[in-house]
Amino acid sequence: MPFIPRRAALTLEPEIQADLERISRSRRDPAYRVQRARILLLYAAGHSVSAVARAMGTNRPRVERTLDKALEMGVPAALPDMPGRGRPPRITAEAKAWVVSLACQKPKNLGYSYELWTTALLAEHIRGHCVQEGHPSLIKLGRGTVWKLLSAQELQPHKMSYYLEKRDVEFERKMAELLCVYKQVEILRQSGSQELVAVLSYDEKPGIQAIGNTAPDLPPAPGQHAQWGRDHEYVRHGTLSLMAAIDLLSGHVHGQVVERHRSREFVQFLTLLDQYYKPEVHIKVILDNHSAHISKETRAYLATVPNRFEFTFTPTHGSWLNLIESFFSKMSRQMLRGIRVTGKAELKARILQYLHEINATPVVFRWKYRLDTVTPP
Repeated sequence: MPFIPRRAALTLEPEIQADLERISRSRRDPAYRVQRARILLLYAAGHSVSAVARAMGTNRPRVERTLDKALEMGVPAALPDMPGRGRPPRITAEAKAWVVSLACQKPKNLGYSYELWTTALLAEHIRGHCVQEGHPSLIKLGRGTVWKLLSAQELQPHKMSYYLEKRDVEFERKMAELLCVYKQVEILRQSGSQELVAVLSYDEKPGIQAIGNTAPDLPPAPGQHAQWGRDHEYVRHGTLSLMAAIDLLSGHVHGQVVERHRSREFVQFLTLLDQYYKPEVHIKVILDNHSAHISKETRAYLATVPNRFEFTFTPTHGSWLNLIESFFSKMSRQMLRGIRVTGKAELKARILQYLHEINATPVVFRWKYRLDTVTPP
């Protein structure tokens, strides 16, 4: 008489079978999930419990437990462990909350010299104070357990991320004014209007280092080394500042390299702009709130050229709204990265040469962020 199994057959829907096949081949899923997925696939294919156990290298009770869970509660419920399995947690919920509260404080506030926690320091502090705080379950706490407790709460008290506080109460209004200027530039560019106006984005790039080599650079050599070789020692020759403004309609970059960027140098730069553009052109300048831009000396110069310049200031901590920053970023990546010079004179000459090369084939920088939300003036 043929053997008739008492356990019901397992029928898999196409989606569930595809999911089980994926898990059975996985190298990332836990081993017990992979094993249970293979057990269910073999049984659904018509193999007996004994045959499945032999194929999986396990015993019948384990196979039967998996099959019974799948037949009673469904295939998805047969893959994970049932809740309540394993040893009860040794660390109480209150102790975990205390650990998290410590991690959210600075070590210096608890008497240490550290600014940020390390897992070793936090574990040592917890072990030394857990009993008096009423959490004796933490007396043997190690660094690994500290990391697990903090990871469960997505905390990384050993790291520091920076943010920029919005301190200008008129930030939104000033940003709206800037966006209106960028929108006007876009309209002028699309219409091809020949209005007598120039819109410039201006800023300074201070602290450009004039660094020199102590030994010559070694050129790439086939079969020897593919990159330039450079001695790690260097000589500092000082720093220079670049005062630059990019014409948002033509892409032309105006530049002046100076030792310092005071009101005197800023007035000199405005004089260069005044000489470059025709007398009937109205010059609009986007710039930040540097003291030189609103100083008595600057205002005195502006009074000598009435209706020639119009300033639009970026909000405090809003330099990212100034389009010239994109040009400075491009310049740093293209030309200043790894530059070596014999002195400040060479650095100045190479910066001016770079501006000359840029202006030979000018690139028009376009502002896009939130520009579609601006109503044309």
